[in-house]
Amino acid sequence: MMQKTDNMQFTQSTPYNILVTGATGFIGSRLLSSLIERGYSVKALSRNARNDGNNLKFVKADLFNQNELEVALNGIETAYYLVHSMEGDKNHWREFATRERIQAQNFLKAATKAGVKKIIYLGGLVNESLDLSPHMKSRKEVGEILSSGSIPVTQLRASLIIGAGGGSYAMLRYLVERLRIMVCPRWVKSLAQPIAVDDVIEYLIGCMEKAETTGRTFDIGGPERLTYEELMRLYSAYLNKNLFVIQIPFLTTRLSSYWVDLITPVKASLARPLIDSLVHDTVVNDDSIKSIIPIQLKSVREAIHIATEEMKLSPPPEEAKENRTSFILNQKLLMISLLAMAFIGTTYYWLDDRTDVYQIGWLTVSAIWFIAIISSIIFVNNKTRLGYLIAGVVSWITLPFWLFDNYYVVFHDYIIARPPNLEMTIRNFVGVIIVSLAIAASHNVFHKIQSKQFRGRPL
Repeated sequence: MMQKTDNMQFTQSTPYNILVTGATGFIGSRLLSSLIERGYSVKALSRNARNDGNNLKFVKADLFNQNELEVALNGIETAYYLVHSMEGDKNHWREFATRERIQAQNFLKAATKAGVKKIIYLGGLVNESLDLSPHMKSRKEVGEILSSGSIPVTQLRASLIIGAGGGSYAMLRYLVERLRIMVCPRWVKSLAQPIAVDDVIEYLIGCMEKAETTGRTFDIGGPERLTYEELMRLYSAYLNKNLFVIQIPFLTTRLSSYWVDLITPVKASLARPLIDSLVHDTVVNDDSIKSIIPIQLKSVREAIHIATEEMKLSPPPEEAKENRTSFILNQKLLMISLLAMAFIGTTYYWLDDRTDVYQIGWLTVSAIWFIAIISSIIFVNNKTRLGYLIAGVVSWITLPFWLFDNYYVVFHDYIIARPPNLEMTIRNFVGVIIVSLAIAASHNVFHKIQSKQFRGRPL
């Protein structure tokens, strides 16, 4: 099987002698498709049994199982290592560095025993002189482990990768789509050199086809250097939106990850290591790979457009275990309930005949309550967990307040203020029903939003 490049010919010596790990992930799935489109026959490593395809064989193996790895790597000459362990439950992601270390060690042992001739590894751009985040330390350590054996390892170190399904890009994109005013930590001033995912794939394939890349480490990035704030503004301009950025120096990466978790479908367990890695500049210092693999790098705006169009055409499917109709009904019910609560709140100032409501204390509490209601309506409309959280908290606070306002009906006494008139009494009972609906709806959607969100679909 002969594959042609601009300067040379590359021959796949035997069928299925190329292995892709992380084959179902963001990069791995694209690499598989590109390799097969170019006529290569490829093996794909997966923890679960999958159906084979044209020029594609899936082999079931777990990187924690040495025997399974040795079987999977039998007959392989070129192996792509595209594995990470950041996602999963809380107990797993806190130990992702340990897991990645063990996986890399197991892979190297099995690859050495199987006689693999070349490993190609995709890591992250790091500045050797800085104190790296746990995520970037782990990416660097994995590369060092793979390179510590007798097998030549080609390492590609990438900055932010722009593409549909990418974690870092999804995090920034969702923030821009859902917020007009952005409260940001210091890392938004860090420099990055974003690269289109299609260009990353070209480099990965080129490293297999070009013998001169063997055993070397290359930095890869797009043609532009810009801060994360500039990147968010660029995406905002692409959407024809105005974006206001407020920088808060004391906003830590941990707080940032919780904020991302509440605003976007990106879980805090994934957001935290990603945000940790955004603290330092990630720019290309050595672009020697351009002379070996000359490709026309896409601009950031081109990469954003391609990713957006891809997401429109092929949004990832929802999880079957969730009921989409139930989610939509709860979403609409919550919005209606919040709007009704806001309207009911105004009746204190045109239906209520008690002068107490004009005292400074009442006015202050009312202002805070209305701000919370309006904020929850805005965030709920954008389908963020933060909106559901605020709606739930405000509803729970409002429920006893309106119940206590009608305390006199049963106990012939009053707690909050003097007893309301008949219209306000009826209004309080109606309000209690509305608030109860808001509590139930906010609870339902808060716990469903991450699995229900069409990831990648513009909002």
